[in-house]
Amino acid sequence: MTGLLGGVGGYTFYYAQGFSYMSDDPAVCVNCHIMRPQYDGWQKASHHAVATCNDCHVPHDFVGKWMTKATNGYHHSTAFTFQNFHEPIRIKPSNSAVLEANCLRCHGDLVGNITQHFELKSGDLFGCVRCHAGVGHGPPK
Repeated sequence: MTGLLGGVGGYTFYYAQGFSYMSDDPAVCVNCHIMRPQYDGWQKASHHAVATCNDCHVPHDFVGKWMTKATNGYHHSTAFTFQNFHEPIRIKPSNSAVLEANCLRCHGDLVGNITQHFELKSGDLFGCVRCHAGVGHGPPK
């Protein structure tokens, strides 16, 4: 039984191009067709020349990066397999928090006078992507 599960799991990992998700290549995001609009939007967005998907969507510490990739990989693969995801896709609150933290990591000096007066949290009225929704994936449709 262990061999069967290992074989099926290994083939699934191979078929799903599992190793590609360990890279920083933005083209990996379109291995799953559901991400095509986000990828196409990123190619036209203002951050295209300076940031890849991982720059914004995963933490930059070693453990956080790989835990987030593993967790997202699990959720993405089960959602895609069982076709139980919302369309259009939506960012989860935990991933939104990572995104906001990465906005501040790159732009902290620029927005320091704004953020020193309150703690910026995902979903806040003044969260970065509330006003700057188009910088990562192009203008909202």
